Amino acid sequence: MKHIIKISSLLVAIMAFWIGLLETSIVPRSNAWLLPIYLIVSLGCYGLLMVGVGLMRFPTCPQEAGLLQKDIVEAKEFLKQRGVDVGSD
Repeated sequence: MKHIIKISSLLVAIMAFWIGLLETSIVPRSNAWLLPIYLIVSLGCYGLLMVGVGLMRFPTCPQEAGLLQKDIVEAKEFLKQRGVDVGSD
């Protein structure tokens, strides 16, 4: 519920800023009507940038990979003892 309040208050602030720009004629009316589109495109670019940065900084965990491989071997041995065919490695 808190996120809804944060998002709605942010949208109200953005709309108030946009209406203020329209009313004060700081920005020409022809450009001011494009501000929501610019905002959406900017947020999309920011989102893509954050995804890219997250992928570049994605941590690798060689220790966890080793533990996972050990668990897989143990599970295959357990299933073989129970008579389940798990395929060949």
